[in-house]
Amino acid sequence: MLTDGALRVLVLFHFHLLGFSAIELATMFLLYEFMGMVTNFFAGYLAARFGLSSTLYSGLVLQVIALLMLAIYSEERLSSIGLAGFSLFYVIIAQGISGIAKDLTKMSAKSALKWFIPDSDGALFKWVAVLTGSKNAIKGFGFLLGSGLLVFAGFAGALWLLAGLLSLVLISLLKIMPKNLAPKNKQVKIHHVFSPSAEINWLSAARLFLFGARDVWFVVGIPIFFYSILSDGSAEQNKIAFFQIGFFMSFWIMFYGGIQALTPRILKAAKRPFSQIVKLTSVAILLLTIILLMLTVIITMNLISEFAYFNVIVISLFVFGFVFAIASSLHSYLILAFSGAERVTLDVGFYYMSNATGRLIGTFLSGASYQFGGLTACLACATLMCLFSWLLTFPLINITNSK
Repeated sequence: MLTDGALRVLVLFHFHLLGFSAIELATMFLLYEFMGMVTNFFAGYLAARFGLSSTLYSGLVLQVIALLMLAIYSEERLSSIGLAGFSLFYVIIAQGISGIAKDLTKMSAKSALKWFIPDSDGALFKWVAVLTGSKNAIKGFGFLLGSGLLVFAGFAGALWLLAGLLSLVLISLLKIMPKNLAPKNKQVKIHHVFSPSAEINWLSAARLFLFGARDVWFVVGIPIFFYSILSDGSAEQNKIAFFQIGFFMSFWIMFYGGIQALTPRILKAAKRPFSQIVKLTSVAILLLTIILLMLTVIITMNLISEFAYFNVIVISLFVFGFVFAIASSLHSYLILAFSGAERVTLDVGFYYMSNATGRLIGTFLSGASYQFGGLTACLACATLMCLFSWLLTFPLINITNSK
């Protein structure tokens, strides 16, 4: 997660400086998200058949390869080629490999909890929240690390350092991790990936729109919007702006991760019946929809001065982040709670395939909407996606109440 966050910032800012448009920047991340979608479809099957250790280590190895691909194809060559077809194609392929790596690692880590943590007295919810929150906190630090490395080590130098760091992590894990994180089942077939559970299918559909709503304004819209305000285009000001944006995004994601980890305590989840947890998930997504709608209306109708515009966006980001962290943490718990131990890797893989699909749609819409309508269009798209996510929680509530 550390190198994934750092790589995201490095690619976004570096190629923005080379003159890539918002849509072209979004295109660089499309294969990343698409491969994440494909990976999650097959990862659950592969983990069930060959064990979680195989998918975890494969993810780490592939991330090292992605970093080395971009490091070897040096900053100077990328700068000189600019928008030439091979340059763009090469970066997209490297990002695609990184997308596979990220989702192999994430699926493996979250599925392992089902085997190690009993679902009693809120223990599973607590540890899911801790894992999810710490993962995002580390990814947030990766944003800061990526921005700092871009300023002080350059694009290629940063990638070499990240590849070396991740290689050390991989070597350490090979020595300390248990041989098998979950039993292997050679009888599993690829069609078993599709869940027969109505709860998991509705939850996955809601997840698709929920994370699409987040990424439609975060992936391209927010960073480029901040850059347009904080930098005058000079080399010195660019460095300052990159560090400021990286620090802010890092702090925001760490804040978001911290709230995720604290969600069971904030909601006093151990004392709540399961049906109430499902209802709280719906309420949280409704609050997100209202926040986005209010922000979109305020900006569209010019209800605030240009001076206050930046501050309102920043404050809204933290309000949105607080509620979104709770909704995301609830979602991450529900997928494991709904999954049986014998199908956990398959169900988690299917669920995160929906997550990656939402991110794929959100990433494309982030670039396209910002290109043609600025941040206001990004917010409008996010509001609609959040609304769909909320509507999809109603069948989930009905199923839970009927049991």
